Amino acid sequence: MQTWQSHPVPRVSGTPKPLRLHDTASAEIRLTTPGPTATMYVCGITPYDATHLGHAATYLAFDLVHRVWLDNGHQVHYVQNVTDIDDPLLERAERDQDDWVVLGMRETALFREDMTALRVLPPREYVGAVESIPEVVEAVAKLLANGAAYHADDPEYPDIYFDHKASGHFGSESRYDEATMAKFFAERGGDPDRVGKRHPLDALLWRVARPGEPSWDSELGAGRPGWHIECSAIALNRLGMGIDLQGGGSDLIFPHHEFSAAHAEALTGRHPFAHHYGHSAMIGLDGEKMSKSKGNLVFVSRLRADNVDPMAVRLGLLSGHYRTDRTWTQSVLDEALARIGRWRAAVDSPTGPAAAPLIAELRDHLSNDLDTPKAIAAIDAWAAQTGTDVTAPGEAKAAIDALLGIAL
Repeated sequence: MQTWQSHPVPRVSGTPKPLRLHDTASAEIRLTTPGPTATMYVCGITPYDATHLGHAATYLAFDLVHRVWLDNGHQVHYVQNVTDIDDPLLERAERDQDDWVVLGMRETALFREDMTALRVLPPREYVGAVESIPEVVEAVAKLLANGAAYHADDPEYPDIYFDHKASGHFGSESRYDEATMAKFFAERGGDPDRVGKRHPLDALLWRVARPGEPSWDSELGAGRPGWHIECSAIALNRLGMGIDLQGGGSDLIFPHHEFSAAHAEALTGRHPFAHHYGHSAMIGLDGEKMSKSKGNLVFVSRLRADNVDPMAVRLGLLSGHYRTDRTWTQSVLDEALARIGRWRAAVDSPTGPAAAPLIAELRDHLSNDLDTPKAIAAIDAWAAQTGTDVTAPGEAKAAIDALLGIAL
């Protein structure tokens, strides 16, 4: 699958600082320790609707990780998937009397445009679930062979399920108790009441073909992948085991990231799947949770169509800490637009205060669990000062671009 357009990242003078990032599995802010090439897998969209601000906030958070690692001299092998076959996509296509393939392609193309406009650095590999089906089949066959998977006791539809205890480490990523797991499993795409499963928490690996549903022939029989195994197979085959970071929204902590890790660990016999699990918080609208059921989603493409500066959208989303649930309001956007104006005036000035202290502050704050509010405050303070350094405006502009991804 085609990724989106990249852009040059300026080099920044001074001394980089290694990234310390919150890890969900340990509930601690820990130092990331990548080698020459940092490895990151961020779970992508299910393309049944346009990119909303919740999606955008997630990809901006991990774009900052990408940028801090680049600043520290690492190459970054970033992989992202697209779940271009799943129940929500099929349900939306049926509701709108649309072709599910066309719907998925259209929304994926729009997502790429939104990411380009927001200046999110693209993944090196952008992989669709459909194109990875042979990899999923191979993985599921291996899980069946080693006893980590089984066929449901259903003569008509003997779907293949994962024994959630097979890896021996289930629960280590989310740290949830079983009651919490059961609640989220039911709410987030699980099927706890499926007849023929051995345990309500066992997750679908391969759905046997049903009449009227798309399916693919394989050694497993005709069918299509479950959700979590797609990410396990894609990540393992491109990044290997023990990746530096698996990321996504906080709603993916369980079941998606717990199961994708458990699948990978059962396939390899190794633990952990990722050294860091990073999760971004939720975005609301005017004090309410933003969701498709409420009909209050704010789409990036709609803002772009209204000629809202994408850099103001980016800055507005970065004005809150990535791990803090926050709300999007007109005042957030208005403040971001005004701030962008002040920053642009400062970097367009012929002289300014020395940039080196600002750059050091930006690195300090971003290396400390991506503290964007403090980084933004540091730029505000710099832009409000006057100075005689002729190189400062250009140096500040380059640093704001490289580290925060905001083009002024």
